Amino acid sequence: MNPSQAPATGPLRRMCWIFPDRESTRMAGTWHAMFWDLYAEVAEDLGLSWTRHSPDAVTVDCTDPQRPRVYVDDEPVTPRDTLFITALYSLPYQQMDVFNQYALCTVLQQAGFYLPFPPETSLIGNDKLATLLHLGGSPIPPIPTVRIGTGRDVSRHLYEVALANMTYPAIVKPAGWCGGGGINLARSAGDIRGLASLAQGGDTTLVIQPYLGDDTVDHRVYVIDGAAHTVLRRTPEPGSAVSNASHGGTLEFTPVPEELEKATAYFAQRLRLPFFCVDFLHDGRRFWFSELEPDGVIPRVPTDPDRTIQRDVVRARFTAYRDAHARHLAAAGTSGGADADDLAPLSTSPTETS
Repeated sequence: MNPSQAPATGPLRRMCWIFPDRESTRMAGTWHAMFWDLYAEVAEDLGLSWTRHSPDAVTVDCTDPQRPRVYVDDEPVTPRDTLFITALYSLPYQQMDVFNQYALCTVLQQAGFYLPFPPETSLIGNDKLATLLHLGGSPIPPIPTVRIGTGRDVSRHLYEVALANMTYPAIVKPAGWCGGGGINLARSAGDIRGLASLAQGGDTTLVIQPYLGDDTVDHRVYVIDGAAHTVLRRTPEPGSAVSNASHGGTLEFTPVPEELEKATAYFAQRLRLPFFCVDFLHDGRRFWFSELEPDGVIPRVPTDPDRTIQRDVVRARFTAYRDAHARHLAAAGTSGGADADDLAPLSTSPTETS
């Protein structure tokens, strides 16, 4: 048996995804078929349970500050047997959950739980410009980006002071959404005015970037234990500026291009996370650094009909979480058999999480 396929031998027994429970029945079924159900299957193969919860499912009893007690629904969980996945999601129907989710993952971190990406990293990954600034030394250059707010004064167009160096056509998209939502093509500053006024309705912050062309292809690199593991290549349908499957893009797993494999070393050193994804765009001539996805989806794709590659990436991800959790316990000065309540709260920075 491959070590990555072996059942868990340490104290970790449960992985809890904290995810706002606001999906429609239709979309929930789509995501279960694409990845949620497979995640549970792979976790079970590793001797772990995988469950998904909204933020309000977690309750914390801190009447004794030295021994906080945490419950998921009404089941007690401890830092030695449970880890929490706590990436922020900020699509329009999840906006009311953002603060609760961010606050909860901070509480869990301070209570001594291992978070594969702590709240600081989740914020960096959620805002596209924060990502590019934090990882600005990338050997593959980031896409030039302008970030603008769209509040009550948007009709004054004060943000246009930052558009002097923008070229057109340009991509305009929300700074913190995912899944390709809200992406538009602007052919002039006038188009940006119209899009900004629409974004004002939801007080949605926007980023603006030069459009790289109709032949642009997205490459998502899955980085596991500091090394590039697999690439998900996403190709938009003709005439579309969006490569996500939800917008008609085609998906396929491919080997990692040598250039991206070399660049991954920088991201792994800067982030030090057991798992994350980096998105690069190729315009037909060169690569551009686009986005960071701490909780990047590992989807079902037509070119992997038996789900062999998908399952392999998920297994490697969960194994990396299990190993990082063991290191977390060791750093906290406990062993697998120690009383979890003896774990001291930890505070970690985005570059010191594993």
